[in-house]
Amino acid sequence: MTFSDLHNLLDYNYWARDRMLDALDALTAEQFTRPLGGSFGSIRDTAVHMLAAEVVWYRRWNGESPKSLLDPSACPDMPSLRRAWTEHEGKMRALLATVDEPAVGRVYEYTLVSGASGASPFWQMLQHLINHGTYHRGQVTTLLRQLDARPPQPTDLIAFYRAQAARA
Repeated sequence: MTFSDLHNLLDYNYWARDRMLDALDALTAEQFTRPLGGSFGSIRDTAVHMLAAEVVWYRRWNGESPKSLLDPSACPDMPSLRRAWTEHEGKMRALLATVDEPAVGRVYEYTLVSGASGASPFWQMLQHLINHGTYHRGQVTTLLRQLDARPPQPTDLIAFYRAQAARA
C-alpha cells in the first residue's frame, strides 16, 4: 500500500460518504432516527457509528486510546451529523498530509475500546477504516430500502474510479 493509494482511498471514503449523506438528507427526522433493526438500530445510529470509528482511529494516530465511541445523541439530526463529519474530514486530511511514504508502515500501539491491546501499521488501519465505512454504507442502503426511501447513488469503488476518470 503506497502513500498515493492511501490518499486515493481517503478521497473515495469521503466521496462515498457524501453520496450517502445526500440520500439521508431526504429523510424526515422520524425516519432518520426510527428503530429499524440492523447492527445499530437506526440510520442515524449507523451513520454516527461510522463517524465514531473514524474519530477513534484518528485519536489512536494521535497517541490516544478512547474508551468509548461517540454517542449517537451527539448528532440528533442530519445537519449536525454532516457538520461533525465534515469537520472531522478536515482533521483526517490534515493528518494524512503529515504522513510521508516511510510513515505508511509505522506501527501504532493502542488499546481497543474493549480494553484489549492492539498494534497495526498505519496503512492497515486506514485501509480498515475505509472498508469499515463501505460495510456500513451497505447497511444504510438496506435501511433506506426498508423505509422505501431512495438509496444513495452508487458508492462502489469502481464507481468512484469511473467518476474520477470522467472528471479528468
